[in-house]
Amino acid sequence: MTVHGIASIEDFDALKPFFRIVEQGLRDHADGDHFFDLLADDTVFEYVVSVPGYPRRVEGRHAVAELYRSYGRFMRLRSSDDLDVHWDPAKSVVVLEYRVHGEAVHTGRAYDNQFVSVITIENRKVVRWRDYLDPVAIFNASGWPTASA
Repeated sequence: MTVHGIASIEDFDALKPFFRIVEQGLRDHADGDHFFDLLADDTVFEYVVSVPGYPRRVEGRHAVAELYRSYGRFMRLRSSDDLDVHWDPAKSVVVLEYRVHGEAVHTGRAYDNQFVSVITIENRKVVRWRDYLDPVAIFNASGWPTASA
């Protein structure tokens, strides 16, 4: 299946709970049936609080898709919850607060993280996304860094 020019949408199955909670949070502010449909062609994603080795900035819908395509090799999400949506119509900014739950593929450890995503909307499309997360949750799930003996 193809979504907005992104081939093999099945590659993103590990992210379905993330996609669904974001789609729910943006349904009154952005148009599109799938997460990638919500994004402007020239969207900019900034990962303000992240982990070593992850890009700080990604430009363009297709670049975001390529970054997320490999997610399932590292983490598999099973659910998402605790969505709070804050809308500033004067600035056309939506702030989403939410949690995701799953497990790290290589360790089998639980993965529970919380996010704050600050999203700018223009013409009912996401043009800017600033993401904040708990990097320690990723470290704990992935077993990095390893404890010294």
